[in-house]
Amino acid sequence: MGKHAASYEPLTVARLGALLTGADDSRRWRLVAEFLEEYRWEPREDRGTLLDGEPAYTGDEHWDVFLAALAEHLSAKDGRGAPSWVETRSLRRFWFPFNTSAARVDAVVHAPAAFRRRGVYVSAHELDVA
Repeated sequence: MGKHAASYEPLTVARLGALLTGADDSRRWRLVAEFLEEYRWEPREDRGTLLDGEPAYTGDEHWDVFLAALAEHLSAKDGRGAPSWVETRSLRRFWFPFNTSAARVDAVVHAPAAFRRRGVYVSAHELDVA
C-alpha cells in the first residue's frame, strides 16, 4: 500500500493530451474530469508543473485548443502566468463542445476568458463537475 502511494504521479496536461488521442468524446470528458480532480488535490505551489509540458497534438484541433485554454484558465485561477506553449493554439471557428441550445447560451454567457478568446465555448461549471 505505502509503496503504491509513493509511486503516484498526478496526470499532467501533456499526458492528458496523449490519452485524448483517438478517444471518443465521452471518454475525453471523463479524462478531463479526472485531470481536474487530480489537479485540485495537488498543492497550489506544485500545480504549475502539471501544465508546463506542451501536449503533443491529439489529431483534433478542437481538443488541442481546449488543452491550451484549460492550461491558461487553471494558471490564471492560481494566480500564475500561463505556460508559453498555449499562445500558439486557437480556433478560426467557434466550437461548442456541448451543442444544445441551452448549453450554447450558457457557454456564451459563462465561458472563461481563456476559452472564449480561443473560440472554445464551454461554461465554467462544465469544468467544475469533475
